Amino acid sequence: MSEINTEVKVGTEIPALELPPITRTTLALFAGASGDHNPIHIDIDFAKQAGMDDVFAHGMLSMAYLGRMLTRWQPQSKLRKFSNRFAAITNLQDAITCSGKVVELLEQEGETLARCEIQAVKATGEITLVGEALVAVNA
Repeated sequence: MSEINTEVKVGTEIPALELPPITRTTLALFAGASGDHNPIHIDIDFAKQAGMDDVFAHGMLSMAYLGRMLTRWQPQSKLRKFSNRFAAITNLQDAITCSGKVVELLEQEGETLARCEIQAVKATGEITLVGEALVAVNA
């Protein structure tokens, strides 16, 4: 259900998206949906050969979660830009929470845009993704 906020201003918090712990099933489903079948994310033997303890989540899975958080807050049609930087690996059983806030309102090509700082964070407090989104607030 969309939680559209019509009174967007600097400091507005985007409703957080809390997700269940990452499982092997999550990774398999995401691999199928995204077409990203990199074995480091789904094959424990491959991951161990690469020096990892186990498989780990696709970085784009957490980015998809950030996108879901944004589009629960405002309709996808209002999203103008969405980018992030990967900061840490998301492991199996990590529970991710996505959050963000409006840090600036600006005018661009006749639209009022909210510049939002967004992030994905493990339950331990470790940030896995940091990013930015531009969302039209008068469209």
